[in-house]
Amino acid sequence: MAESAPVILYDYWRSSASFRARIALNLAGVAYESSPVDLLKNEQKSAEHLARNPQGLVPALFIDGHLLTQSLAIIEYLDETRGLNLLPAAPLDRARVRAVAYAIAMDIHPVCNTGVINQVTELTGEVDATRLAWMHKFIGDGLAAVETLLAALPGPFCFGDRVTLADICLAPQVYNARRWGVSLDAMPRVAAAELALSALPAFSAARPVAPG
Repeated sequence: MAESAPVILYDYWRSSASFRARIALNLAGVAYESSPVDLLKNEQKSAEHLARNPQGLVPALFIDGHLLTQSLAIIEYLDETRGLNLLPAAPLDRARVRAVAYAIAMDIHPVCNTGVINQVTELTGEVDATRLAWMHKFIGDGLAAVETLLAALPGPFCFGDRVTLADICLAPQVYNARRWGVSLDAMPRVAAAELALSALPAFSAARPVAPG
């Protein structure tokens, strides 16, 4: 499908939702321009960005003449329009892949995003210690559950030897786990899947790189 205008990804370099969108764009072979939205400067709440995404979140993607929000919706759009085949054919297998993806994107990620953490630390008055304890609790418990889900599925990736929606969600979450010092020692299946994914160009090229 030919693009009539440049594809623009409004993202933040360390956002795991943005990381997911970058992976999917790379898998689709879609060239895009990155337009940074600095979460630390609260640019996601600017009038300019709220016009793109009323939720004040990243990423937002301008593609095919349309502006899309929500990372999973963006990934599904790319899957459906660029033929990525991110879900297995069998309904039961699709449900299992979705279960892993949703456990990360809908359960771990939302409680660990910047807005939630800022509110929690403001209420407690303890910034560094509270943030670290919160991340260890919710990322650690969440990935431990994902480990159990993956243990019942074939490798080397989350579901066999082809990339699925679950993999696009897993890699950014493991990046965050390592960023916050969450141990993966008791999660060999999670660690092995992420290691296998890291060798894929679409994943390695999407990894967060600090601006400047």
